[in-house]
Amino acid sequence: MKHILWCLYLLPLGAYAQETPATSPYDSASYSWRKPVPRNLLRELQPDRPGITESAFTVDAGHVQLELDALRLRNSGKGNEERSREWRMAYTMLKFGLSRRTDVQLELPLYTVAKQRPADARTWEQRNAAFGDLTFRVKHNFLGDKQDGTFALAAIGLVRLPSGGLVGQGGPEYGFLVTTDIELSNKANLGVQMASDLDYDREQASHYLQLFPSVALAYDITKKLGLITEGVAQWSTLERRWEASFNIAPLLKLTPNVQLDAGTHIALNRLSDQEYFVGVTLRR
Repeated sequence: MKHILWCLYLLPLGAYAQETPATSPYDSASYSWRKPVPRNLLRELQPDRPGITESAFTVDAGHVQLELDALRLRNSGKGNEERSREWRMAYTMLKFGLSRRTDVQLELPLYTVAKQRPADARTWEQRNAAFGDLTFRVKHNFLGDKQDGTFALAAIGLVRLPSGGLVGQGGPEYGFLVTTDIELSNKANLGVQMASDLDYDREQASHYLQLFPSVALAYDITKKLGLITEGVAQWSTLERRWEASFNIAPLLKLTPNVQLDAGTHIALNRLSDQEYFVGVTLRR
């Protein structure tokens, strides 16, 4: 599986220069958090949600963007010895554009309900509900920040704090990812990402490495309606096994600054999680 994912990552790079670049709406270098980009010159809304593969573009300088999981249900894979179920409500990502290429992000898991039980039990034996783990993130765009070309590249670094008690991970966590955006046509874009997390295991009281390669195809069906399909794999030094899912989410662009989404993560093996969600993106 890992050889297939690397092929998917590398093959599209040879095709990104075939399309004619679009015209940039403004010279973003002349704006900053103290001098916001005028609202009539904002770039196209490019949120990191709803998939695992994140956008290669930052929030326009001086503007705020809210990306919200209104409701998300996550069920653990049926092949795991211990079953878990997690409800997330009002899971919020708040972003602020600092400059031409950089934004800062604050992840606020406002309410999480986590349940656990052995695989052979019929009822949930543990239930915890609380504010989740707080995450600070910084995104920097290295290529294609003006959205006027056919290739963009960005990186995100993050620190997750153990603020969630029993619904959180139990220790500090760190992550780094590189994501790209390749314009295939005026209606289709391909996102390719490699993410890594240094996560914390509560039972062993130690950190372990997780890798998340992913590939996403975004297609504009109409000016208002879009669709994202995505393949995601996961491997960790703790479990030493591959998990995979196929994700699909329709998008409804109500205005240039408001977008709705809903979708599911479909488990491709018995170890992978199954997820359902509905969310919204707002830009101010």
